[in-house]
Amino acid sequence: MTTISLSDWGQSPQILVGESEHRRLTATALTSIGADAERTDFLLYELDRAQIVQDALLPPDVVRIGSIVRYRPMPGAERTVKLIISQDDEATGAYRLTVTSVYGAALLGLRPGHIMTWLDPDGKTQRLKVLQVTNPLPGGDPGPSAA
Repeated sequence: MTTISLSDWGQSPQILVGESEHRRLTATALTSIGADAERTDFLLYELDRAQIVQDALLPPDVVRIGSIVRYRPMPGAERTVKLIISQDDEATGAYRLTVTSVYGAALLGLRPGHIMTWLDPDGKTQRLKVLQVTNPLPGGDPGPSAA
C-alpha cells in the first residue's frame, strides 16, 4: 500500500470553479450519488475545497466543463481529453472524459503546470500534471489558453 505524505496532500493546488458551474456540478454529483459513491465523493470533495469565483472572473486557462485538456498521469503517457458532463454530449468518444470520473474530478479547476495528488479507493497515490488547457471563447470558437 502506498501512502500519501502530508507534503503531497498539502501541495494540492487551490482550484477555481465558476459560480454557475459549481451549482451545476454539485447538482450533477448529488443526483448520481448512487451510481458510484467513491467517485461522487471525490467530486463533491473537490467542489467543497474549490474557491468559487464569479463566472466572468474565471481565468481563461482554468479547467472547466468543455475544456480541452492535455495532461500527463504520473507515471504515464500524455492524454488529451474534453471534460464533459456525460448527459451533455450525444456522441461519446475516446477523448471525452466525464467530470464524474476520478480523473475528470481531479482535473477540474486546475491550470497549466498544476500537479494534483490524491489517494484512489485502493489507497494508492495518484498524480497528474496539467500541461495545456484550451477553453471555448464566448462566441463558441475554441481558443488556446496558457501552454
